[in-house]
Amino acid sequence: MSEEDKFKEEQEENPVEGPVAAPEEQPVKEEKLKKKKKEPVIEKGDFILVEMTGRTLETDEIFDTTDEELAKRENIHEEEKTYGSKLVVIGEGWVLKGLDDRLVGLKLQETAEVEIPPEEAFGERNPENVRMVPFRVLRSKGINPVVGQQLTLDGRTAVVRSMGGGRIQLDYNHPLAGRRIVYHVKPSVKHDNDEDKIRALLGRRFMGIDLSLFKIKIMKTKVKIEIPYEIFFGDNIQIAKSGVALDIQRYYDDIAMVEYTEVIKRAG
Repeated sequence: MSEEDKFKEEQEENPVEGPVAAPEEQPVKEEKLKKKKKEPVIEKGDFILVEMTGRTLETDEIFDTTDEELAKRENIHEEEKTYGSKLVVIGEGWVLKGLDDRLVGLKLQETAEVEIPPEEAFGERNPENVRMVPFRVLRSKGINPVVGQQLTLDGRTAVVRSMGGGRIQLDYNHPLAGRRIVYHVKPSVKHDNDEDKIRALLGRRFMGIDLSLFKIKIMKTKVKIEIPYEIFFGDNIQIAKSGVALDIQRYYDDIAMVEYTEVIKRAG
């Protein structure tokens, strides 16, 4: 038998096992955990528009609201006041401290009710702020007081609590001092981009004006604002312009100048 035949015979008797085919991999079904996306919450420094209504806890009396219709129903409507969502820069003290602190952590469009103790609202009552004043002092200033009346004397606001014996008891405490209050709040809008923030600051000073009429251009160290013709002759416009400029420079350290322009176009 030749060497070649012997080799073939050995191969047949002892076959060499080839590579074993790997079993077909079965796709592993991984259960996808749907992680609920964490909703952003309000933080200090945010520019937020807030709907709010404040009432006293003891008497349920509404004393403040951004809802004009509610203000009319509750007989607290003020003609000179602009109603609607209020701009609040969180942490800047634009609302009561107790409310300011409790807005942090709320979600946009979330309705919440927050209770505020007197020390974080209008303060505790101070007996030293209640004084007796001779009736003739008020009469000399043209004031004819009645019980419950709120008046201003020597630059301070007071409430007439009682009258008798030629003397008037004046209470210089805030009318809501010592009261626990509750605010029903809803943060409705958060301004993120700079133009929207500056436009909101304009709305804080130019109340009741269509803010889309203002043209704003933001540069590296300057903001240019074109004043709409509709308010050229408005009352206290220079005070409002100065206030907006100070607000912008307060929140934007790089802005060294706020420039206002007034454009009068040819009629027709």
